[in-house]
Amino acid sequence: MTARLLWLDIARGLAVLAMFAYHFGWDLGHFGHIDPDIPYTQAYKAFGHAIAASFLFIAGVSLALAHGAVFRARAYWRRLALVVVAALLVSGATYVAFPASFVFFGILHCIAAASLLALPFLFLPWPAACVAGLAIIVASFVARAPFFDAPVFWWTGLSSLEPLTNDYRPLAPWAGALLLGVGAGKLARLRLTAPADSRAGAATRGLAFLGRHSLALYLAHQPVFFAAFTAVAMALAPMQNARFAEACRTQCVASGADAQKCETACDCAAREAARQDIPPDAATDEGRARLERIARACVVK
Repeated sequence: MTARLLWLDIARGLAVLAMFAYHFGWDLGHFGHIDPDIPYTQAYKAFGHAIAASFLFIAGVSLALAHGAVFRARAYWRRLALVVVAALLVSGATYVAFPASFVFFGILHCIAAASLLALPFLFLPWPAACVAGLAIIVASFVARAPFFDAPVFWWTGLSSLEPLTNDYRPLAPWAGALLLGVGAGKLARLRLTAPADSRAGAATRGLAFLGRHSLALYLAHQPVFFAAFTAVAMALAPMQNARFAEACRTQCVASGADAQKCETACDCAAREAARQDIPPDAATDEGRARLERIARACVVK
């Protein structure tokens, strides 16, 4: 059994923290606490790409180090099966939550497929994995063609369009990062024994813990975030609705309308907005337009 490398756990733990930050920001936009367009800016996407590349590279290094001297077939296939099951869970859960943009080939799917692709390179010299990784990355830029636009080929990453999905990490270019990690791991061929946790600081132990449980944390963190944001939204809804109704009444009376009619219409608008699950402080143009339609309908009533 290969000794666990503390530095590798720390690197993976840092990637986990970055993933938490990325998805927390995405959820802030999704729930309307910040501009919902922010998670779709180029800078934010680049942040997500860097996190994905780091996870894939670390996965490749881990693969090379775990099977450096002797290929441990049982451990390899057990780990691969675990990742495949986790990827299927992600697909199923996101299909229920976001059927129009569910994750059909995200980072876990890519790690599973790229691990299979990397299998022969575990027995070859390190330059072979590096050359193959670079070739896959280059292919994502030069080998795109309309032929691959059919959904059956989307996993390749060679289509001329990007499908609508919440996490898309096709083989090209992302498998290239894992293969580069395999090459780096084989080149380093480090056999460092991790020091006991008691000799490490609290921050180091914490990062190592995150790294050791990265798969479980990946699966669990978004459901936890969503539950927390939903609970906050439910707790704040009555207060927000009251503020919305008060602001609506003030504006309505200021326009010269009867105070009693304003109160009735604004209370109606607040109730209808809550029923349709529209935040009273909706930040999007669509949300504001829906609130205006509701308010006009209540005034007519």
